[in-house]
Amino acid sequence: MPMNRQKLSIRNLFLVGFTLFSMFFGAGNLIFPPFLGAQAGQESWKAMAGFLVSAAGLPVLGVAAAALAGGLEKLAGRVGPHFAAVFPVLIYLFIGPCLAIPRTASTSFEMTVLPAANALGIDLEGRFLGVQGAFAAQAGYSVLFFIVAVLLSLKPERLTDRLGKVLCPTLLILIAVIFTGCLVWPVGIPSGPEASYRSAPALKGFLEGYGTMDTLAALNFGIVIAMNVREKGVNQEGFVVWETIKAGLIAGLLLALVYSALAYVGAPVGSAAGKGANGARILSYVAGSLFGDAGRAILGFIFFIACLNTCVGLLCCCSQFFSVRFPRLGYRQWMGVFAAASLFISSAGLDIILRLSEPVLLAVYPVAIVLILLSFFDRLFERYRGVYVWSVVFTGVVSVIYGLQTAGLALPGNWLALWLPGYEAGFGWILPAAAGILLGMVFGHSMQNGKRDL
Repeated sequence: MPMNRQKLSIRNLFLVGFTLFSMFFGAGNLIFPPFLGAQAGQESWKAMAGFLVSAAGLPVLGVAAAALAGGLEKLAGRVGPHFAAVFPVLIYLFIGPCLAIPRTASTSFEMTVLPAANALGIDLEGRFLGVQGAFAAQAGYSVLFFIVAVLLSLKPERLTDRLGKVLCPTLLILIAVIFTGCLVWPVGIPSGPEASYRSAPALKGFLEGYGTMDTLAALNFGIVIAMNVREKGVNQEGFVVWETIKAGLIAGLLLALVYSALAYVGAPVGSAAGKGANGARILSYVAGSLFGDAGRAILGFIFFIACLNTCVGLLCCCSQFFSVRFPRLGYRQWMGVFAAASLFISSAGLDIILRLSEPVLLAVYPVAIVLILLSFFDRLFERYRGVYVWSVVFTGVVSVIYGLQTAGLALPGNWLALWLPGYEAGFGWILPAAAGILLGMVFGHSMQNGKRDL
């Protein structure tokens, strides 16, 4: 008797897709596209093409790869049991309490509380209250922020009712207001690109897409999205996987549209927002230029909703994973641990968190990309399991060196640039990954021949 096909209704599919988009779209997703547009200027469309590949395309592939493999642990298990024991934990820590979750609180504070305080004539950045007072203001906001996030995260299977139905549509409408304002009242015209975007803007844009952390998050969000798919009545595992992939496609399309709009908003700004301005302050400049204090209030709501959505999603998936991997603490206990750790780290402030993020992402992202791409050719490499091992090892060596160099800890000399094409542009890991695939196939073929000879 044929199995009845289960699938989400169109309405529920879009709700789950909106929920996944909300989980993806947080602090980094808001601040990197306008910053890219401001720096790339007239070359922003080329830079955005590369950015969309790494910040929208790869997350969709990551959702599909993890769903088809049965989760990040099983996907990492193709490399080996030790890698499967360590890599998922590192990824969850990076996208959780170590970097991404604290960034949601610090970014929303900078873009919600600071503009409101400035509008009231109160300077919270250290000059009015002093350094200790400014620290206390950010800490107090972060406490309230994480309390709200924890309350929304208590039932992860109900996120579609909280994120998909209400918060995501509200976020999209508010972003559309800012974008429409730029179309009707342009704030300027794009100027020439900064030096880093002059030679290969698409490649530079691709690397900037690492900052969103969405490819790493995509490998983990499947846990929570699958729970929401089952909550809507799809309980046969194969169909849960397929509906999760379809939701990922919807989320990826929304990401691409919003990223393009935000880059368009930032492109005419250039240095007008102030020397050294980050993406958050570029958006603040545009919103203020268009609508004054009302524009800054709209932008504050955008940042608060986006950061809260992502914080909730990350708390849910990290707590769910650790409660299964380390069951001594339950889901809610782990959530409390992660919220407390994130509260502490968020006190460092946005700029410091962004600086710490870059070397970590350069070290981890290429490995995640290789793992995702290999997963779609798993049947081809089924006889050559060494492909996963060698390609991940070779990629990891180069990407860790990238991270060390960015952190200022690498050995002196740039000898790798002489041997690896594209190294200086940030793509020196591609040739080692290809060499690892070839080596894995050669060794796998030799082993198969040896077995036949026996």
